[in-house]
Amino acid sequence: MSAQRVSSRSRDSISSLPDEVLGKILSLLPTRLAASTSVLSKRWKNLLPLVDSLDLSDAIGDPRGFSAFVDTTLALLTNSSIIKRFSLNCEHKHDTTRVDTWIRTALERFSELHLESACLHGIKTESFTSNTLLKLTLSNGFFLSGLPPNGGVFFPNLKTLSLVSVGFEPCEVYEYLITGCPLLEELFIRYASPSECSWMVVNQSIAVSSPSIKRMSISYPSRDYCEPPASEVFRTPSLVYLDYSGYVAGHYHVDFTSLVEARLDLRRERVLAVEEDGVDDSSVGGWDEDVYDEAVEHNAEVHDDDIDDNDNDNDDDDDDDDSDSDGEESLPDVANLVEGISNVKTLHLSPYFLEVFDICCKSMPVFHNLLTLSFESDKERGWQVVPLLLKNSPNLETLVIKGLVHQVTDKCGDACVCIAKKKKKMEEEKVCCLSTCQVKVLNISGYRGTGRELKQMRHFLGNLKCLETVKVGFVAENHHEDNSVNNHYQRITNALTKLPRASSNCQIHFF
Repeated sequence: MSAQRVSSRSRDSISSLPDEVLGKILSLLPTRLAASTSVLSKRWKNLLPLVDSLDLSDAIGDPRGFSAFVDTTLALLTNSSIIKRFSLNCEHKHDTTRVDTWIRTALERFSELHLESACLHGIKTESFTSNTLLKLTLSNGFFLSGLPPNGGVFFPNLKTLSLVSVGFEPCEVYEYLITGCPLLEELFIRYASPSECSWMVVNQSIAVSSPSIKRMSISYPSRDYCEPPASEVFRTPSLVYLDYSGYVAGHYHVDFTSLVEARLDLRRERVLAVEEDGVDDSSVGGWDEDVYDEAVEHNAEVHDDDIDDNDNDNDDDDDDDDSDSDGEESLPDVANLVEGISNVKTLHLSPYFLEVFDICCKSMPVFHNLLTLSFESDKERGWQVVPLLLKNSPNLETLVIKGLVHQVTDKCGDACVCIAKKKKKMEEEKVCCLSTCQVKVLNISGYRGTGRELKQMRHFLGNLKCLETVKVGFVAENHHEDNSVNNHYQRITNALTKLPRASSNCQIHFF
């Protein structure tokens, strides 16, 4: 057999695959590209009806011929029972009547619909319904127009709904949409900033009310968002997983009766003077221990004066709290939100929400069911809320911390080593919050081996009496094969393994 014939066969070996496999391959391509394969040979001429997904985008090819191509494709696949997914992405403006026809066709035939547009296109609510649709995504310029009758059902079988940067005006139409999906299990809402969508309504949010939703993700832009909503409403008694990020709202009304896992990354709209007392520890190489101690002690001395003055004036000031705050913007109140998540088994907190937790939560509930607590540190934010959170988690088994370096402050209590020397004797007379923890697994990532981090690890190992496993992950640079880096890695691991441990069963592992 000649080399030329072998090469020809190998180049066309894909054509010998079964029709079903070729259909799957074409389904992974944008439909306009998949359709172009029909000119390759007779073998490929009639394969387009075998695709299970239509991905139609006018960003591919000449947009002027896009409408005709969509019309032809839908007509060609009229009798196809294989296609399940329909995706329409319009970067350009098209005839409204035609686009409405495409959407109605998709609602009648397919179980999954994704709509995205760079231009505004209103979809009339009275015709936006389907008995077969299981998954729906509305993005950017596609928005619902007109309020439907209250109590109407849009999609009786819909399981997943995603609303991405759509024009939420009025919000009520989307609230009706959610309640009009009685079997809805997953909800994803991403709000856009005014710079992304000029039609975006600020200071409004969709009130989510659904007895069936099990997983929910709510996100606001982290930058360029004018103002957070005055209130958030989540009445989702069947919810088991929550991912919520953005800016904290003024008030919360929630029902998270069944919640098992929550991931919170909420920040305040603006930095308040209340927390501007910390010392920045932005040094890349870590702190020299003497410099670190001096900084903490200086920080504490400033607070000692404040504490002494406050102790003398507390009785007089208690009655004047409300009058003193006249003219000042009130802080958000996350007490209901925190109370709502108090039944979770797994809780993930960002450094921003640690700050919100400390400042904006009037009372701390007991997390009886919490087994895994995970939080991330930030050099500009402290661990003020961590001691109380640990004390109020009596059944905590796993503690995961991404990065140990946080804002140096004497307000972190005995959960860390940010305690001034002159106050240590007072603190030693109290029971350390770590010594009463039932934590069995401690997972630390982003470890660099600085003196301050080593002190913190000594504090953890010396006080967590139930520890069985400690996992320490190093930053990527400590894994290089360079000899100097290797030696540094060995010094770090040796220093950790030599630390005294309150638990005789404690084993340290590195990754």
